[in-house]
Amino acid sequence: MIDAFKTLGRRGLFLFDAETAHGLSIAALKSGVVPTCRVRPDQRLAQTVAGIRFENPLGMAAGFDKNAEVPEALLKLGFGFTEIGTVTPKPQSGNPRPRIFRLVEDEGVINRLGFNNEGHEAAYRRLAAIRGQGIIGVNIGANKDSGDRVADYVAGIRRFYSVARYFTANISSPNTPGLRDLQGRESLAALLLAVLSARDEEAAKAGRKVPVFLKIAPDLTEEGMDDIAAEALAHDLDGLIVSNTTLARDGLKDAVQAKETGGLSGKPVFEKSTAVLAKMRKRVGPALPIIGVGGVSSAETAMEKIRAGADLVQLYSCMVYEGPGLPARIVGGLSRLMDRERAASIRDLRDTRLDYWAAKKV
Repeated sequence: MIDAFKTLGRRGLFLFDAETAHGLSIAALKSGVVPTCRVRPDQRLAQTVAGIRFENPLGMAAGFDKNAEVPEALLKLGFGFTEIGTVTPKPQSGNPRPRIFRLVEDEGVINRLGFNNEGHEAAYRRLAAIRGQGIIGVNIGANKDSGDRVADYVAGIRRFYSVARYFTANISSPNTPGLRDLQGRESLAALLLAVLSARDEEAAKAGRKVPVFLKIAPDLTEEGMDDIAAEALAHDLDGLIVSNTTLARDGLKDAVQAKETGGLSGKPVFEKSTAVLAKMRKRVGPALPIIGVGGVSSAETAMEKIRAGADLVQLYSCMVYEGPGLPARIVGGLSRLMDRERAASIRDLRDTRLDYWAAKKV
């Protein structure tokens, strides 16, 4: 029944503008209208990454559930983990509407939302009320008008420490002016020092260490990638998420929507984001965990991210086109790919096409 979305549900949602349709999707998940998709457990897909046991490698990326309204409902779709946010200390409305645009021919999305969210307290209350054991990460950011953006990230660590299974410091959204400047080496060093020091202080009080990931852009120069890799290793960061949306517009069929400002996601960013993932894997070595994001629309594309160096993968935009049955289809498809490869563990397939992807120009 859930796959009826690709005909009836999608047709209905696409009658609305993209942001209204997203709100209806959240409402449907809240109400239980979207049925649970059970995936068959497969120990070959399970692994421990950054100290956390993941039953399968597929996660929902940040951006869908900004305010922690439906993390448990998302996990019931077959995801191995989900990530709420980006959440900022104070509520903010984001950029003016319209600010999300579907590129239907390309199966892509452009957004310039600007970290619209209800703030720390609203998200914290919802997460604190959850009694389940699912893996829910918290993606933290800075308010647009913040006088001290590093302090905003530190505040996120402290506020959500008791409820987050992992953190993502999002410094790569193109829709908050100046945010990507935090990827510069000097700024990044200051951010990582502050964020990881706060995490260590909270860990000492709580008796458990919550991993911190850094989410980076795909629009980095080779020198920019060098700097991020060096600082990640120097500060003993727990992992990277590669990557956020892109400002590039190469090869798009929808020339009209392509003129909209904002970050592009979905199928058009698969190749670029996968190449940057492999280049970062080359730079940081085999031990640092990496979550691959960008254009994951099938078991084959998820596996290609893993072959390019990812330990885990996330998706979001492709579900706009494929519907809520996509995660279960991908997880089932990964099991079939494991059969075909005769692999004992999905970890055995990581990096098997690393050189191919790392050699691509971006």
